[in-house]
Amino acid sequence: MPRASANGIELEYQTFGDPGDQPLVLIAGLATQMISWQEPFCELLASGGFFVIRFDNRDVGLSTWMESAGPPDISAAFRGEGHPAYQLDDMADDVAGLLDSLGLPAAHFVGASMGGFIAQLVAINHPERVLSLTSIMSGPGGSDEVAPTPEGAAVLMTAPPATREERIELAMTIHRTLAGAGDQLDDAVERARAERAVDRAYYPLGVARQLVAILGAGSRLERLKLVRVPTLVVHGTDDVLVPIENGRRVAAAVPGARFLEVQGMGHDIPERVWSELADAIEKLTQQSAPVRHQ
Repeated sequence: MPRASANGIELEYQTFGDPGDQPLVLIAGLATQMISWQEPFCELLASGGFFVIRFDNRDVGLSTWMESAGPPDISAAFRGEGHPAYQLDDMADDVAGLLDSLGLPAAHFVGASMGGFIAQLVAINHPERVLSLTSIMSGPGGSDEVAPTPEGAAVLMTAPPATREERIELAMTIHRTLAGAGDQLDDAVERARAERAVDRAYYPLGVARQLVAILGAGSRLERLKLVRVPTLVVHGTDDVLVPIENGRRVAAAVPGARFLEVQGMGHDIPERVWSELADAIEKLTQQSAPVRHQ
C-alpha cells in the first residue's frame, strides 16, 4: 500500500473508488489500524460516489512509530499528571498533511472513537479542509467527557500479552466486551479479524502513547460551537467505553448537528448498521458544496 509524507511523518493509506469523486477520509480509533474500517464498508461508501481514504494513525499499524518518544507513564496520565509525547492536535495536523500529500484541498471526514476526536479537531483547527464531519462513538474530551463504565475502563488498563495467541484472545475478549447487546459476534469472524490485525502490526507502546494523548486532551466543547460544516453525530445506546451522553454533548454543541442514536450498538460499528450509516453520511454530504479533484 502507498505511504504519504505528512506533518513530518509517514502515513500508510489505502483508497477505494474513483479519484474524481468526493474525497472522504476515515479516521480510526485508539489502538485500531485502518483495517478496522472493513473493506466491504469502504466499498459501500465508494459505491455511493465517494473517493474513500483510510489510513493508519501515527504510532499504529504501518505508519510511523514514534519510538524516540520512549514508553509513556500510563498511571501518571490517569492521575492527570501525564506528559504526552504528542497531542491529539498533532494527529489532526497529520490528517491535514495527508490531504496535502494527496493534493486534496478539502474532504469529508468520518472518525470513530479517538478518530472522532481527531476529526473534530480537524474541523476546529483546519476548517477550510472540512466539507462535512461525522463523529461516531466519540465525545467532547477533557472535563466534559463522561467517563467509561468500570467494564469499559478495564479495557484501557489491560497489559499487553507476550504471545501471538494471547494477543489474539485478548483482542477477541475486548471486542466482546465492547459489543452491544444488539450484536452477536461470530467467533470465527472475530478470530480472523484479530489475527489479521495482530499479524499486520503489533505495537503496544504506540497505543499507550495514543492513550496518554487522549487523557491529556482538554475539552473541545466550546470550540465545537464554532464548527460550521454539516455534522452528523452517531452513538450506540450500549457503549461502555464512551457512554452515549458524550455523543449527545457533541451533537448539542455543534450548530445544526444531527444526532443518530443506534439501539443496541456498543463501541463498534457492526455490519447491521453499515447501510444506515452510509445513507446518513451520503445525505449529510449533500448539504455541503461539491468539490471534485483530478
